[in-house]
Amino acid sequence: MIETAGIWGHAIAAMLFAAIAIWQLADRERRSGKAILGIAFLLTAVWAALAAVYGPGSVMASLGETVRNLGFLTFMFVLLRQGLGEDRRPFVGLIYVALFAVALMQMLANGMLSLLPDSAALQAFASQSTVILDLCFTIGALLLVHALYSAATPETRWGIRLTMIAIAAMWVYDLNLYTFAWLTGRPAIELLALRGALMIGLVPTFLLAARRNTDSKLKLSRKVTFRSLSLIAIAGYFLAMFLATRIIDMVAGNSAVLVQVALVFLFSAGAIVLLPSQRVRGWLRVKVAKHLFEHRYDYRAEWIRFNHTLARPGTGSDPLDARVVQALGEITEAQGGLLLAAQDDNRLRPGARWNWDGLDSAAPTADGALGRWLAASGHIVELDPLRRGDHGDPDEIATLVPRWMIDEPDAWALAPLIHRDRLAGAVLLKRPKVDRTLDWEDLDLLRIAGRQAASYLAEARSQDALAEARRFDEFNRRFAFILHDIKNLVSQLSLVARNAERHADNPEFRADMVATLQDSVGKMNDLLARLAPKDRARSEAPRAVGLRKMAERIAAQKGQAHPVRIVGGPECEAMADPVRLETALIHMVQNAIDASPADTPIWLVVGGDETEAWIAVEDNGAGMDPEFVREKLFEPFHSSKTGGFGIGAFEARSLVAEMGGRIEVDSRKGEGTRFTITLPAAAACETDREIA
Repeated sequence: MIETAGIWGHAIAAMLFAAIAIWQLADRERRSGKAILGIAFLLTAVWAALAAVYGPGSVMASLGETVRNLGFLTFMFVLLRQGLGEDRRPFVGLIYVALFAVALMQMLANGMLSLLPDSAALQAFASQSTVILDLCFTIGALLLVHALYSAATPETRWGIRLTMIAIAAMWVYDLNLYTFAWLTGRPAIELLALRGALMIGLVPTFLLAARRNTDSKLKLSRKVTFRSLSLIAIAGYFLAMFLATRIIDMVAGNSAVLVQVALVFLFSAGAIVLLPSQRVRGWLRVKVAKHLFEHRYDYRAEWIRFNHTLARPGTGSDPLDARVVQALGEITEAQGGLLLAAQDDNRLRPGARWNWDGLDSAAPTADGALGRWLAASGHIVELDPLRRGDHGDPDEIATLVPRWMIDEPDAWALAPLIHRDRLAGAVLLKRPKVDRTLDWEDLDLLRIAGRQAASYLAEARSQDALAEARRFDEFNRRFAFILHDIKNLVSQLSLVARNAERHADNPEFRADMVATLQDSVGKMNDLLARLAPKDRARSEAPRAVGLRKMAERIAAQKGQAHPVRIVGGPECEAMADPVRLETALIHMVQNAIDASPADTPIWLVVGGDETEAWIAVEDNGAGMDPEFVREKLFEPFHSSKTGGFGIGAFEARSLVAEMGGRIEVDSRKGEGTRFTITLPAAAACETDREIA
């Protein structure tokens, strides 16, 4: 039953594929892809006919199957070579030549089965070898189908999708068939017979595929290519080991085991030594890229890796300068590199390095003439021609390159980093493991990547300069505050000096003077400490501060020079830093004193409610107009007083804001001013806001 089904299935498949072949070959368009596919259909019809006449498992059917496989393999090769340049086609052909060689070995093995004498051992060896060759061919062919489909551009996959699906289905069935035969040690008669039915089922798919355009533009995928070549190489490796061991088993006699062990040891040792070698892998990558691809580089992958290296967050051990060297070095597979940072006079000073510990760390700074020449020309300097005396064009480069670069044998090339026609630096690349000469692709890519890296360096330098300017701005701001505070201390000490002339003999005055001097010295030390970055004198975390007690302390300090009065009920506490709050209040009290007549008192008003506490400074002085309060009062270097610095109100508001508070101003020209500092209350205050 199975045998009859196999014969009729293959016979029907032969007629159907013959009809498709005639229809395909009769197409007037005469495209090469369609013609080769038509021939493959015709060879498939021949194979199916042989299987129907001689039996699916016969030697003639096996020979016909091999010819059929060669037809479809040729179609795939023609399809693939359409997407390659003339100089890449020979190397691509080598991949297919390997499978063609396996197919030829299949034909020889099938021929041996019919010519060998009736020796069970020889017949078993030939049969097993045939199955192994069939497996190797099927695996390699499926890998090439995957590679071919992956290589197609997205817009052209539509044209080959059905063809690739049908071919893959045919060879996947063969893979299962030969795997079963290899594992069981006998032909899979049932699977062989059912192949005719499979081919009949594939006819509609091939028919639809034949109506589509198979002359598609292909673009090789590097990842797929390298993986496919690796798998094919592995399959070839195991095939060679299998055939070698079987041949040894036949001819070596009693020494077969020893020879086989030695052979396996040599194969394994060779794999262990060669495969991990970076030099060998680099040589293979160079050769494959040179002969298989139109361009040396996968520009999309290189650009993604380049920008990822530059843009990743830097650390102390991985600064941007070192990442710039790494990014350029990885493009050309250089083993390391050195960044030469450009100075203001275009001198190139050695800086960060990557994977080049053997380079002299005391390498001298390159002369400014080299930097100016690199900035003007943008030329990438190869050092090997200079060592050979082949200066090329231009000749003056030989006199500009420092001697230490020429004497360093691993120094390979010097790539300038140019940003907006200015030299940001240059990268000296270390020689790669697989030494080669830079070609036009290397030079173009290094030139473009160098400009991109230069923009990163320029941005980083700008950020550093901006941060330095901000530090100076912060220092100047602190110094302005300190200068204003010194003015207040000078006023206080001047008052002490005037009173000392009249009350120097008074013990109480002397004690008060000593206390005042000690307080002034402490405040001066605080002022000096405030010049340090990110520090304020004796600043503390907000805590409960009694506003009335602080008002009394300030009134005692300033009351000697001007009358100061306190208004308010019980103590009211606010959440504040006492040092900052006292500094802000002293600014306001001093401003009120400066704006008031000599005998007119200043009022300190303390109050609050359940959520907020406040302290106000009131005077009956000159006052300010609304426009000045609105636009200039809290701006630095604007003052309504003659000789004023215009810093006190600005600093006071900054200090209060840092504590989470605010300052409110109510002023009328000719009537006076009230400044109110409002802060979060530490506890509910029972006083109201009216002046007593």
